[in-house]
Amino acid sequence: MNINDVHQGIEKHKNTKRLGRGIGSGQGKTAGKGHKGQYARSGSPESMVFMGGQMPLFRRIGKRGFNNKFALRVGEVNLRDLEEMYEAGEEVTPESLRARDLAKYPYDILKVLGDGELTKKLTISAHRFTASAREKIGKAGGTIVELAEAAPVVKNKMRPKYKPQK
Repeated sequence: MNINDVHQGIEKHKNTKRLGRGIGSGQGKTAGKGHKGQYARSGSPESMVFMGGQMPLFRRIGKRGFNNKFALRVGEVNLRDLEEMYEAGEEVTPESLRARDLAKYPYDILKVLGDGELTKKLTISAHRFTASAREKIGKAGGTIVELAEAAPVVKNKMRPKYKPQK
């Protein structure tokens, strides 16, 4: 069997089903919606959670836990990752971490964790450091640069939409 034999019967772009274009089309008149009823009408509920007008399951079950939308998202990087990815004497910054895919996700502050060993002398810039990370960086002869933390964004919903005249 050749690889070019496998893909012969596959259509890349299927034509969309043309509904309501006459009886001869096979999808004419009621356009596949049957006769009358709730789901034949325009504006019928298509959501997966609709339960015929009764209280949906996701609203019947109580929420658990707490989600603080004002909390800062903390990006974490371990010393063992820095040991693998950086040469001695290099500077570790949030930008260089992003370039090397060590800080993949969006974060507000960067924290260096002390997991693993560090033998290279590095200059590490971050917002926060654990006590064990500080100790290990100091033993390796590296330096720590603490960046200023980002202030949390708090939107004032009670602020008037107009500027009062003085």
